[in-house]
Amino acid sequence: MVNISSATALQGSLLLVSVSGVKPGRQIAADWDGRSMPLWTEAASSTTLHSLLAVDLEKPPGNYDWKLSWTGAEGSPMSCTQTITVRTGKFLTEHLKVEEQYVHPDPEQEKRAAEDQKKMKAIYDTVTPDALWKGKFILPLKGEFTGRNFGRRRVLNGEARSPHSGVDFPAPAGTPVYASQAGKVVVAENLYYSGNTVVIDHGYGIYTLYAHLSEIGVHAGDMVDVSREIGKVGATGRVTGPHLHWGLTIEHARVDARQIVARQP
Repeated sequence: MVNISSATALQGSLLLVSVSGVKPGRQIAADWDGRSMPLWTEAASSTTLHSLLAVDLEKPPGNYDWKLSWTGAEGSPMSCTQTITVRTGKFLTEHLKVEEQYVHPDPEQEKRAAEDQKKMKAIYDTVTPDALWKGKFILPLKGEFTGRNFGRRRVLNGEARSPHSGVDFPAPAGTPVYASQAGKVVVAENLYYSGNTVVIDHGYGIYTLYAHLSEIGVHAGDMVDVSREIGKVGATGRVTGPHLHWGLTIEHARVDARQIVARQP
């Protein structure tokens, strides 16, 4: 039996999928709008498969199929399909003033930003075929910090730019930042727009990003546990003041990171 947490989803949201009654060892494939989606079990003997269905921040509204495929008892192909309706998210527009180099970079800066973008695409193209996390995802700051701004349409120095793909946590510079779950550090360096940045691969195409840090406390290749301190809040890169930009990307879909805390995989 297939259960999807909702038949409708807003842009930038996250749905949970479970497939129960699966015989151990049976090969089952999932597909969301033409893209293969990972399925996993919590234990080798489990008869329930799990998946996350991530709706990108800018996915056009409409109806999309989530398809499950397997081979029947007599070797014949079998499948079932459920339609998910994507609806327009309600995102505000905000006007910000930043350093001019982050709106109109010179050729050298533009080249660096393009190289950063290429690097990040290659990382998100990689799907680790195992779950590197264990247990619940947590917020990356400890204390009374409130995330905001996900999906906001930004106008920088009077010019429209791409929507804000992460959640901002205003916090004093130097505030410790923690890994929201266990995984492998795949980026720990200064990037042009996001400043000092850490990206953690949690497996199955799930990545969290921590940007604008004043300090980075890990290295690429490190395996980290949930709650491991990975850096400190700062104001590096394109910012208007100290804060943590926390992002969640699943199979290239940019999702409100707070939802993976509220809706555990």
